[in-house]
Amino acid sequence: MSVQTISEEQLHAYADGRLDAAERLQVAAWLEERPAVQEQLAAWRDQNGLLHRRYDSVMQEPIPARLAHAARNAPRAMPLRIAAMVAWLALGVVVGYVARGHVGGTGQFETAALPRAAAIAHVVYVPEVRHPVEVTADQEQHLVTWLSKRLGSSVRAPALRNEGFELVGGRLLPGESGPVAQFMYQDTRGQRLTLYVRTDASDNRETAFRFAQEGKVGVFYWLDGKLGYALSGEIAKSDLMRVADSVYRQLNP
Repeated sequence: MSVQTISEEQLHAYADGRLDAAERLQVAAWLEERPAVQEQLAAWRDQNGLLHRRYDSVMQEPIPARLAHAARNAPRAMPLRIAAMVAWLALGVVVGYVARGHVGGTGQFETAALPRAAAIAHVVYVPEVRHPVEVTADQEQHLVTWLSKRLGSSVRAPALRNEGFELVGGRLLPGESGPVAQFMYQDTRGQRLTLYVRTDASDNRETAFRFAQEGKVGVFYWLDGKLGYALSGEIAKSDLMRVADSVYRQLNP
């Protein structure tokens, strides 16, 4: 492996600890003069750690008896279909677990699930260099109209220029009970914040701010009617609070 030809795949393997000793030394030498790439690797590791903390306990649960029985008694000509079915059901269990938190049978929105979902979405998309958003800030009106239509509620992209952040754009994400919106902002140093917006099945009147720490990601979150908001970032809590206050005031003039 040439030091001059380190691929993204090799960088992922380095971040995941899947290279042998010689390859690790070569990649480490290549990284010494590339601090921006080192930051990218650190973000990948944070993302991996957060996902492992959230998902590992669920993935280690035994396969439900009904699925094991179905697999044992399926015709031999259908192994791929059964495998696909089990994989999709397992994915549904993981996504439902993360999104629901401790939701009971009433379908009432569980606020504790909001910062976890927002932080996971944050660490997944913030490290992206070429495709951090689906729709860029130069199409802001289209972005807001599109996301509002998909969420079934009017959403806005607050202006955070006075707080030192410019809108990068946004994207549509899957949620437990429907679409979720994510807006991304960036300052002159490349530091990014994300505003996660999801709909709520009930009409919440509690608007108090709450703070959660998910790994290195701080999250201020609150409910407003049928919408839940979560502002995520790896900045000082006081700075994140200042931005969150600006977001709240703009959304509630």
